[in-house]
Amino acid sequence: MADKPKVAICWFGGCGGCDEAVVDLNEDILKVTNAFDIILWPVALDFKYHHIEAMKDKEITLSIINGSVRNSEHEELAHLLRKKSELVLAFGACACFGGTPGMANLTTKKDIFQWVYGDAPTVVNPEHNVPQTITMKNGNSLTLPEFYNQVFPLNNIIDVDYYLPGCPPPPDLIFEVARAAIAGDLPPKGSTLAPDTALCDVCARNKTKPERLAITEIKRIHEIEADPEKCFLAQGVVCLGPATRRGCGEVCININLPCRGCFGPVEGVADMGAKYLSALASLIAAETEDGRKKIADELDDPVGYFYRFTTASSLLRKRREASKKA
Repeated sequence: MADKPKVAICWFGGCGGCDEAVVDLNEDILKVTNAFDIILWPVALDFKYHHIEAMKDKEITLSIINGSVRNSEHEELAHLLRKKSELVLAFGACACFGGTPGMANLTTKKDIFQWVYGDAPTVVNPEHNVPQTITMKNGNSLTLPEFYNQVFPLNNIIDVDYYLPGCPPPPDLIFEVARAAIAGDLPPKGSTLAPDTALCDVCARNKTKPERLAITEIKRIHEIEADPEKCFLAQGVVCLGPATRRGCGEVCININLPCRGCFGPVEGVADMGAKYLSALASLIAAETEDGRKKIADELDDPVGYFYRFTTASSLLRKRREASKKA
């Protein structure tokens, strides 16, 4: 039907899991396709960018963008979809916060290229070739997108209307977004389309948490046989449930793995990692400075624990300030 609202789905700097999550709607995806005309979905359908360029401004009802912005192609397409769309949804942790790719902000483009094309054990590159934005070959110009010096969440590049976090977002929330868009009852612009309470509030283990937690040692999940019914923090395992928005379906906790924070912070928290670190520090039980240091040293990867999904949107943001094209 020509008069159906149009939807675009696009994948930027991410693993592809968010596109797979759309497929995981299973038969419910037929309800989406009955209601929307999908005019861009590169992972599934053969559309070209020039098809989008030829459309009128705001002709697309909803653009669903997953992945962070890491190169010039991502940025160019982000601006194009923003121009052609009434609404833009940042879909998944990478688009919302920078995601795990955002941890690359703690190093530089130069160091990344040196490792990937030079120092990694499996690399054989005697010519020391690295990708170039423009390469001349037999009189022809070959081009690649420009690789930026840092990772950006989507709202650092374009105006974003709504956010749906997760790694990836769960099918029930995806379908609810589609339903709300079809019905025209979306919440105010800027809203995160997930519950605004912490994961601990719905965690079945919460009832086993002592009234006063006291952490005397920190263990990684593979170092102990975790009790599947007991609060992870009470077992000395770092779990970001107290600082993470609920809505994921508790899939990690249900398979006896602690929360790592893919749904990001609840409303009003500027820096999820700093907020959690402050709370965790208050739980450390040690009589001496050496004792506190011993427990703190057991956190062998603080950024990986506290900023796994939010480095690019946190107060850390980047190891050093530089132009995105440096």
